[in-house]
Amino acid sequence: MTEIKALFIFEILGKPAEHIKKSLEELIDKLGKQKGIQIIKKQIHEPKKLDEESKKGKTIVGEGLFTTFAEVELITENVNIMLAIVLNMLPAHVEIIEPSEYSFKNFELSSLLTELTVKIHKYDEIAKVLMFERKNILDKLSETEERVRELEKEIKEKKNA
Repeated sequence: MTEIKALFIFEILGKPAEHIKKSLEELIDKLGKQKGIQIIKKQIHEPKKLDEESKKGKTIVGEGLFTTFAEVELITENVNIMLAIVLNMLPAHVEIIEPSEYSFKNFELSSLLTELTVKIHKYDEIAKVLMFERKNILDKLSETEERVRELEKEIKEKKNA
């Protein structure tokens, strides 16, 4: 299999600023220790506070959030490792630098697509469980609200009696 040289951009959002920078550094260090990956160059940018302009059109929860990103140039032994990085670390951007062309054997492509399918099924399962749990929580909240209304009504009736 052919080595692949690529540029990844990893972004992180959170607070405090020192924590997100440290977390990103640890993520990249962990990446560099993986078998079949060689980090050539990395640049971690200083965290910046999110301002109102950068929040437009995005769903942001919380105030005082910071964002930072890292540019990481690396070489992987093969496309399977490249796909594993994409699926497990969810970079914001991937740019293949070398090779300029790549051909797959039937088995290799099938293997990659199977790995992708498994990951998508896991995400789908998580999403369905979360939707089910959300519905249950909303149902319980509605029941609780109804019970509070009933109790308030009973208290009001007792006061007026």
